[in-house]
Amino acid sequence: MKSKDWLYLFAYYTLKFLVMIMPDFILDFLAFIVAKIVFKINHKHRKIIDINLQICFPEKNQLQRDELSFQIYRNFANFGLDCIKNQNTSKEKILNKVVIDNEEIINEALKSQRGIIFTTAHYGNWELLSLAYAAKFGAISIVGRKLESQKMDSILAKNRTQFDIDLIDKQGGLRKMLNAIKNKRVLGILTDQDCTDNESIGLDFFGKKVNYQMGASVLAQRTKALILPAFVYQGEDKKFHIRLFKTIDPLEKSIEELTLYQANCCEEMIRFKPDEYFFFHRRFSSYDETIYKDI
Repeated sequence: MKSKDWLYLFAYYTLKFLVMIMPDFILDFLAFIVAKIVFKINHKHRKIIDINLQICFPEKNQLQRDELSFQIYRNFANFGLDCIKNQNTSKEKILNKVVIDNEEIINEALKSQRGIIFTTAHYGNWELLSLAYAAKFGAISIVGRKLESQKMDSILAKNRTQFDIDLIDKQGGLRKMLNAIKNKRVLGILTDQDCTDNESIGLDFFGKKVNYQMGASVLAQRTKALILPAFVYQGEDKKFHIRLFKTIDPLEKSIEELTLYQANCCEEMIRFKPDEYFFFHRRFSSYDETIYKDI
């Protein structure tokens, strides 16, 4: 086993032990402290976040961006703890922490007897989306990348594949995606990260041209599956809310229109609660490599 694997496993099992023995208010305090430390020392990603925030929210000054940046760190520390809590949990516990804001949208989509492709982003507690869907409605397949650490990847896969959840590796997984839709399994895809030209369509995102993944749009047109954008955010009631956008029919729209709709839904959610978006990646580098040149 690689030395990094030992480090990852030690950190994971230490956190898991703390989650088991400590009350939530202490865990929240620890997440705050860890977020504060990482926020102070992680200059590289703080710079990336700040550049992204300048692009998305040019009206915010430096102090406002710093406050928002710290909240982003704090949120993802808490989401990480929640992922550990969800290991080997029950359907009842998952559903007790989740509220579906507009459940009628998914109910109508299911009634149509057509395939459904959930498109989402690295937003909020996105790992919870598939767990909540499977706990309430049934089978779902999700597309993702394997982690560099095989040990941590197997742990994450175990969490992701509870309640009849199938994990499809993005690399070489096209046939499995098509089979999932054919077999009436809902398919979940993260579509927000930067990607190569042959995987994407160039479109406006927060007023800047970016590469936006078109894989879900292509699959939808090929299988006639409805596209249903869905996002998880934390409400003031401390529960995780699933917000669903209206489905879009691939039989009535072009691939460009389908992809732009997904991008617009993602942008709307980020504007709604920017502190829950994963601003750590170089989202706007596709058409302007100078944006992050000083990092």
